[in-house]
Amino acid sequence: MNPLNWLSDEDNSEPPAELVEMASSVPARVIWSASIGDGADEQRVKLVPFVAGDRIYGASRSGTVRALEAATGRPVWSVDTELEISGGPGAGEGLVLFGTSNAEVVALEQDTGQEKWRAQVSSEVLSVPKAGRGVVVVHTIDGKLFGLDAENGAEKWVYDRSIPVLTLHGSSSPVIVDGYVICGFASGKLVMLDLQKGDLLWEITVSAPSGRSELERMVDIDGDPLVIGDVVYAVTYQGEMTAVSIQTGIVLWRRKLSSYAGMGADYGQIYVSDEADHVVSVDPGNGSALWKNKALQYRKLTAPMVLGEHVLVGDFEGYLHFLSRVDGRLEGRVRIAKSAISTPPLVIDGVVYIYADGGEMAAVTISDS
Repeated sequence: MNPLNWLSDEDNSEPPAELVEMASSVPARVIWSASIGDGADEQRVKLVPFVAGDRIYGASRSGTVRALEAATGRPVWSVDTELEISGGPGAGEGLVLFGTSNAEVVALEQDTGQEKWRAQVSSEVLSVPKAGRGVVVVHTIDGKLFGLDAENGAEKWVYDRSIPVLTLHGSSSPVIVDGYVICGFASGKLVMLDLQKGDLLWEITVSAPSGRSELERMVDIDGDPLVIGDVVYAVTYQGEMTAVSIQTGIVLWRRKLSSYAGMGADYGQIYVSDEADHVVSVDPGNGSALWKNKALQYRKLTAPMVLGEHVLVGDFEGYLHFLSRVDGRLEGRVRIAKSAISTPPLVIDGVVYIYADGGEMAAVTISDS
């Protein structure tokens, strides 16, 4: 979904590419499907699945949080929180974590779904809370990053980063790496903080605003930072993609690229869905483009994820597309849902988990994965 569409009731975007008949070379099959309530309920929120142990967790906009068996999709527990969930669920420290439109962060026990605590933050949460080493980290829509005690939700620290007048409707989720937290902001800044104290360790500009209008100056980091080894990668809307040394904060390379969907990676390439919904493969060592596929232009693609030799993206009509990781050619597709797939595919142990906007969750596998 183009995040600029929320600025107007009219859809002036270009028409999406039509799908052409093709013989699929990918033996994909759905091994189970289930429902997580009403899903996103046609709201622009950030709801994602996560897997911990032998369970997969998901949440709906209307407040339903469910745990399912990852292998079968059978329900383990279900909780109706009666909250407007806007971000999550996230995981860590034995918790299921989510944020709400009413500026709350809520922690449930992973085993039972019982509420452990809830905490008030400064504004709506449109990111996925993360937890590690006793700290829960959440990014709010007003540009603040909160560190909360994982035991009781008490505030440990707050990092405040001013935001531009006009921003995309969304937030980058924090990434916890060892004793650090990395997060991108609507200003085009990427920061690394000490996880326990919230102290700033480094800050870099991925893209600097340019242009005369506020619209032209938007350089939000809406996709989550991608960590590979000792390097973190980030990409902005209307800006650049950057590789940064985690240890020093030094920019290793940067290239022109605009994306709000985000990135995925394997052992040799980074994959990006750009603002025109072209899927681009980038060399992580120097930022050069290895290939680009334009066949799914304006189909409102998710961030790409990788399963075996295939790059996977979801689209606005509920299709999961398979591209070759070698040259980007389209290899096949399978329709998972009647609603859009806005959440990136989740790949765990050779299984792809899909969560569609209408609440449909499915597990997909391919025989050569």
